[in-house]
Amino acid sequence: MGQVYEHISDGVRAFIEKQHVFFVATAPLAADGHVNLSPKGLAGSFAVLDDRTVAYLDLGGSGAETVAHLRENGRVTLMWCAFEGPPRILRIHGRGTPVFRDDPRWARLLPHFGEEMRARTDLRAVITVEAERISDTCGFAVPFMEHQGERPLHTQRFARETADSFAAYCETKEHVGVSLDGLPGLPLPLPPRTF
Repeated sequence: MGQVYEHISDGVRAFIEKQHVFFVATAPLAADGHVNLSPKGLAGSFAVLDDRTVAYLDLGGSGAETVAHLRENGRVTLMWCAFEGPPRILRIHGRGTPVFRDDPRWARLLPHFGEEMRARTDLRAVITVEAERISDTCGFAVPFMEHQGERPLHTQRFARETADSFAAYCETKEHVGVSLDGLPGLPLPLPPRTF
């Protein structure tokens, strides 16, 4: 049933890009640390960079667990499910890296994403993932669900922010600069955007 892929083939890429949501799982090294699982999926916020690398935009929120875990150990799993059409679950296990606004790679990565996403004031980092294992499974137990559209709430909420007010917002959130387990999260104050 399942298959392991040597790289992100055209078929794998087409499946990934068709899905409206994906999930990101990370964990700290500490045995008693908090495992984190986050849904992602705003249109234009994900990109396949090459046949072994994907990336997504880290946008404003009240925490930064994924960033903290990646800074500590880099382990990450991304998962997509087919909620319509033939059943399928696809996972990329790999090494993730948060690329912050003051990193020289920032300007090279942003053009891979939608114009509206690149312009967002609440863009905190670009997360890159080097695939170590790409595999799929049947997905027989995943229910059919109909996509009705994106919720506009996140975009509307952060559209009210200027660069300065968003930086101030990040400073007020307890788990943006430091994770639930005390690991370094986003660099605060947020580096200014150069691109």
